[in-house]
Amino acid sequence: MTLRQVLVEMSVMEQRYRAVQDVLAGSSVTDVAERFGVSRQAVHRWLAWYQEEGLEGLADRSSRPRSSPGQTSTEVEALICELRRNHPRWGARRLVYELGRRDCPGSIPSRITVHRVLIRHGLIDPTPRRRRREDYRRWERGRPMELWQLDIVGGIQLADGGEAKVVTGVDDHSRFCVIAAVVRRATGRAVCIAFAEALHRFGVPEEVLTDNGKQFTARFGRGGGEVMFDRICRENGITHRLTKPRSPTTTGKVERFHQTLQRELLDDVEVWADPEEAQAAIDVFRHEYNTERPHQSLGMAFPTNRFTAQSTEKQIPLRLPPTLDTTIPAPRKPLLAPPPVPPSAAVSATVAAASSATGDDVGLAVEVTRLVPASGNLTICGQQFWLSPTRAGLPVTLWADTTVVHLLIDGVRLKTVPSRLTPTHLRQLLADDAQPAGPPPITTGPVQAGAPIEVERLVNATGLISLAGRQHPVGYHFAGRRVTVRLDRGLLQIAADGVLLRNLPNPLTAAEAASIRDARPAGPPPTPSPEPVRVERRVSCRGALVIAGQRIHVGNAHAGRTLVVEAADTTFRILDGDQVVAEVPRTTTKSIARFKARKPEPPRSKRPSTPPAKATVG
Repeated sequence: MTLRQVLVEMSVMEQRYRAVQDVLAGSSVTDVAERFGVSRQAVHRWLAWYQEEGLEGLADRSSRPRSSPGQTSTEVEALICELRRNHPRWGARRLVYELGRRDCPGSIPSRITVHRVLIRHGLIDPTPRRRRREDYRRWERGRPMELWQLDIVGGIQLADGGEAKVVTGVDDHSRFCVIAAVVRRATGRAVCIAFAEALHRFGVPEEVLTDNGKQFTARFGRGGGEVMFDRICRENGITHRLTKPRSPTTTGKVERFHQTLQRELLDDVEVWADPEEAQAAIDVFRHEYNTERPHQSLGMAFPTNRFTAQSTEKQIPLRLPPTLDTTIPAPRKPLLAPPPVPPSAAVSATVAAASSATGDDVGLAVEVTRLVPASGNLTICGQQFWLSPTRAGLPVTLWADTTVVHLLIDGVRLKTVPSRLTPTHLRQLLADDAQPAGPPPITTGPVQAGAPIEVERLVNATGLISLAGRQHPVGYHFAGRRVTVRLDRGLLQIAADGVLLRNLPNPLTAAEAASIRDARPAGPPPTPSPEPVRVERRVSCRGALVIAGQRIHVGNAHAGRTLVVEAADTTFRILDGDQVVAEVPRTTTKSIARFKARKPEPPRSKRPSTPPAKATVG
């Protein structure tokens, strides 16, 4: 038997012991290392282990490093897990973006590091992709209005048992939603009306991309010929491109918009009263999607930052079929300037306007009362005001002039929006049932530098509001509410109906605050809420809960239960239903950042039952 075969049969520990004994017997380290087939450094390392720990020091040991300087800190991991639990739809890329906007302790981790943290803590289930990301061929047009992607999506269940559809369209370069029209039946005529309205508002794109639906093409129709959509494209110089059959990834951008629409809006409502109610809600979502929601494929920019409508110089008269042109309603919010008027016509129009205007039109303001319709979308003289179906049937008072409209219910101002009413509209309202208005409910006008300001904002589904081109978290529990944001030096106050909801540090500089759109001089400070803030916390297995960094022990009898905590200025009161469990003084100055329990209490039907005690004989 050779020496190599003998060494194979020997254990690793025995080989190291033989080598150490040979060196201690007088052999040189070089000869021993050559005979055992290892380096001289390994033999020196074995000698050191044997001298320090004896024979046990020659056993195999882990090669794991004692320290890892590049390891993600526990504070960053806790912040990642907190953001994910509060916003379950945020992925790794969105979390990296949000960490950059917050005071992240230490360096910001990479996307793959955040992904591994989520897997390690069980917040996502790692599933292999069917196709790798690099297997897809990504493409994007180089400028806006070069290509629109159009499609139709369902999923709107109506109270009468029917299902409405949504005609959608996005700009390929900017992901700007140009079409989001609810129709009862997705006929070719309904699709063309929605398409023509978008052409009126934004201009004519160079190309459109659709699938092979019968509303868009007669490619697979029996009779062949040309459908109305193809005719509109041909007469307006639009190149109509079709996808391959059974290739939905070709129109991937509009399909991705469908997924966002379904998750963030349509899944939250099971049944809609009518298409008008669904259209009003989709209009609000569409505005938020275009102007206030960061898009990952755009480097977390907003679609409106990359979209530009067609200029009036390049705009040509829109040609529509005669039977369709008469049915196109006027655009609800024109984004293009009117076509140029000849000089002679402009002079005539100016003289006519001057002759019809009177001195009474200056400062003309009216007050009118209307009932909120079932859809929650009130329309006056062509201007729409979204008030939510929850206020259906309530009388709302509108204070309106040519610059601003205030909406009030029972004397409490709900919101203030820019006015699109003309003096003619105001005189028409006075002739009907309106009354001359008194002083406005709030002061509007130019904002002075350094003075307190306020602005109306709608909190989106993830608890964020848009200020100065960036999104700021105000609380997930405020999602869907319209609030008044008041900026007073270093304080940001969230209020509704004149009642203070939350105080936060002001994240904006003076220059950023001056650039906020729709800002106005602030009125009096909101009154503190008479009711304490109520939050939920789940008691740990040791009978404790944590709120705003303060640990409160409530007893092991409540372990695993979800309790309600009433947070006042000086105390915390813990409630189990209507029963007061504990009331302790508040020793923390931190603000409450989480209002829902991380893990809800399991229903009683799914709780493990206590096994019955065994009967004993004796």
